[in-house]
Amino acid sequence: MNETIVATATSHGIGSIAIVRLSGVDALKIALRISHKTNITPRYAHLASLYTVDGSLIDQAIIIYFQAPKSFTGEDVVEFQCHGGIVVAEEIIQATLHYGARLATAGEYSKRAFLNGKIELTQAEAIAKLIEAKSVDAAKILARQLKGSLAVFVEESRDMLLLALAHTEVMIDYAEEDLPKDIIDSLSNKLDDLEHKLIELLESSKRRKGLIEGFRVAIIGKPNVGKSSLLNALLSYERAIVSNIAGTTRDTIEEQVCIGSHVIRLIDTAGIREASDEIERIGVERSIASLNEADIIISLFDGSQKWDDEDERIASIIKEMDSSKHLITVINKTDLHRELYNTFLDSLDIINMSVKSDFSILLDKLQTLLDSISSGDELMLVSSRQIQAVQNSLQAIREAKLPLQKGELEFFAYHLTEAIKAISSISKPYSNEDVLDKMFGEFCLGK
Repeated sequence: MNETIVATATSHGIGSIAIVRLSGVDALKIALRISHKTNITPRYAHLASLYTVDGSLIDQAIIIYFQAPKSFTGEDVVEFQCHGGIVVAEEIIQATLHYGARLATAGEYSKRAFLNGKIELTQAEAIAKLIEAKSVDAAKILARQLKGSLAVFVEESRDMLLLALAHTEVMIDYAEEDLPKDIIDSLSNKLDDLEHKLIELLESSKRRKGLIEGFRVAIIGKPNVGKSSLLNALLSYERAIVSNIAGTTRDTIEEQVCIGSHVIRLIDTAGIREASDEIERIGVERSIASLNEADIIISLFDGSQKWDDEDERIASIIKEMDSSKHLITVINKTDLHRELYNTFLDSLDIINMSVKSDFSILLDKLQTLLDSISSGDELMLVSSRQIQAVQNSLQAIREAKLPLQKGELEFFAYHLTEAIKAISSISKPYSNEDVLDKMFGEFCLGK
């Protein structure tokens, strides 16, 4: 933490402006050496010439100095806003390295901000995920987390568990004190309420994870129903080979495309049928595996062909789908004479269209579905670490209920402590002093 670190704060490549950021005890000293200035006023934009170690001019840039602790990292921070491109920013970095800085590691600025108490863990993870966000809705959710919305929920849940633990410790250690007779029922009701909230948070987060990673949309169907044609139409270019030969697509093809305000990961799968060779068999297996990872599945049927065993296999896959997945069923080739009939289709909400002539109805359906998944102001867990922490807390709460009803308060307190540790890990570590603060804050002991 005593070292001064440097890195570009903007992406590498050609652009109008690039930002190089220094953070650490020697940030100001290094900036003065590079700019040949004697003083830089905090929080003022200074136009200055920047020089290499041998005195050659690098660029004219804006220098802004953020004096500790009033900076993102809580340390002295200096930003150089120079002309964009790779060369200028790299020259500035090399000059800072010569004067004692070192290259920052991935996430080190946010790590220092956390260690210096400028942000807590949920905010740090929100920063990382905001960069990866694949939709406007995701950016809004993460922006709220930067303001501390998830941290507030965690703190409220933690406080409730701490209060329950404080009551329990008093019942164990201070049984002679006057305590409410219905305290066990009260604790049980509070645990039920928290369990319900945590379950809702988990389900909502799993359902909406595509907001950050990009919703996965898989296209399935037997060979020659128009899967590759649909992929090409959605991408607006010929990404997949289209032919009348069954089994042309041997492997899954994955591309990104924007639907409304959402970026989706579109997957064209190999035609699902009894494979004629080993390579096609592997492709079919990968197609079925991709369905398990998809959020939305577009099942495509050929309206110009009679229902056959291959259609029946697609139907059986649809029937066995996880109920959490969203299904869109499309009958393609409506520009040709209709031959496809089956009672299974009567139970589904069908889109009839021709990929070659007009697929706007499918686009509208996709956007409506994506908007509905994304809507709402619920909190969201944005990392596997946060999800695991909530799952661990839930498990501990469930295991605490039975000893509570049996009056086995020592076991109840143990499970409650595990629940507190798990939920606290989302934003800040748990300390034994926390429960003491609750105990002596809620009860008048030793009277």
